[in-house]
Amino acid sequence: MDVHRKIFGDHFNFCYLNDNNINIDKVYNYWIEASERDFKTMQHLFEAKDFHWALFIGHLVIERLLKAIIVRKTKAHAPHPHDLRRLAKITGIKFHKEHLDWFDTITTFNLNARYDSYKHDFYKKCNEDFTIRWINNIKALRKWIKEKQ
Repeated sequence: MDVHRKIFGDHFNFCYLNDNNINIDKVYNYWIEASERDFKTMQHLFEAKDFHWALFIGHLVIERLLKAIIVRKTKAHAPHPHDLRRLAKITGIKFHKEHLDWFDTITTFNLNARYDSYKHDFYKKCNEDFTIRWINNIKALRKWIKEKQ
């Protein structure tokens, strides 16, 4: 645990408390701020034409936003999985079918950018047109989710 404290600093103190001692506002704000930072990073990576990493970070933008909503709703820490459809269900928000389909695709960006067995194919798939389309979908989802929370 000391290693985590060195890496995460003050965030460690509230991220790893049990659910009985959770500071909901602090944890919620942590997820929101992380999502906002990731949004900026996604845009910088796109501008640098680092398309596959921009989409990987785009997944984190949505994941962290959903986790913030889950914390606020459940008054407990968000679950660890990265499956956006699963996280969306826990939020209790009624998403459009198109959004649910987007969650499935965006979730693959997490897997495809992380694991060597998928990386090469994903890298080739992430041309500028593909990335623009999915960055725009991520932006639309982000805006829609923020309006619903």
